[in-house]
Amino acid sequence: MALTPQKAVSPTSARPPAAIEVSPEGVLAAAVPTPGQAPVYAFEPLPAGSLLPGIAEPNLPSPEVVAAAIRSVLAQVAPRSRNVTLIVPDSVVRVFVLDYDSFPAKPEEAYPVLRVRLRKMVPFDVEHAGLSYQVLASSAGEVRVLAAILPGPVLAEYESAVRAAGCEPGAVLPSTLAAQELVDILEAAMVANLSSGSLTTTIANGQDLLLYRTLDLPEEPDHRRDEIQRGIAVAAAYFEDKLGYKPARLYYSASRETDSLAHWFDEPGFSLVNLSASPSTGAATSLGHASLAGVAGALTGVR
Repeated sequence: MALTPQKAVSPTSARPPAAIEVSPEGVLAAAVPTPGQAPVYAFEPLPAGSLLPGIAEPNLPSPEVVAAAIRSVLAQVAPRSRNVTLIVPDSVVRVFVLDYDSFPAKPEEAYPVLRVRLRKMVPFDVEHAGLSYQVLASSAGEVRVLAAILPGPVLAEYESAVRAAGCEPGAVLPSTLAAQELVDILEAAMVANLSSGSLTTTIANGQDLLLYRTLDLPEEPDHRRDEIQRGIAVAAAYFEDKLGYKPARLYYSASRETDSLAHWFDEPGFSLVNLSASPSTGAATSLGHASLAGVAGALTGVR
């Protein structure tokens, strides 16, 4: 699902063969050089304070620094198209699962309906916001819609940095929705995406998304650990309440602290599945602690 002020795009529709993820730590790029080949990856760290994710402006106080990092990683992965999928931090985007009795089939009729609803739910101008949606489930008298929205000026900051680097943002995704593509959608799955500033937990059951929750995390290590444990415990309880059984595994992605996750959750029968394991080949630069889940998910299905 791509964020755009004008039209809805499905998760795998017209997906570019290259993706970049921007975060306070740096810029990660991945590209499929030719059809059938494994992706190539590159990472460029950012100086502290170059990217400050959130719904307030500015997110990029040093846009030229971010653009230079994007230009550097793209040069190293050599994408075969100027179009790239741009992955932004979860804290930049507000994501909602909305229930309707009925919902318009045509996007030009659906967007006004969504904007009326979202106007009461977000603290920014929805008329000029980046907005996209996907119908998750539809039956007689009930339609569930996934909607993602972020402030128009914030979206423009990120897109401008990509264009300044010589490429075009063909799709824009929050980190967790991109990483979600790596999970088998045929089974109920709980996912945790941990970044330096936030934790997002999701529960998907087939094509339906039952939970999407982003928490801002404190800096203090003990408080941070407690908040992460609490956030995942809440998601696990919600999973059991909605589906009638406990989750057997947690799919997770993390830019750091991946090792510590394993001993935080030692409940019998509860296993951890890392979505962002480092590749054995294809790393054009040192990837550091960067999570590959977002860019790898964005390239799912790309030929």
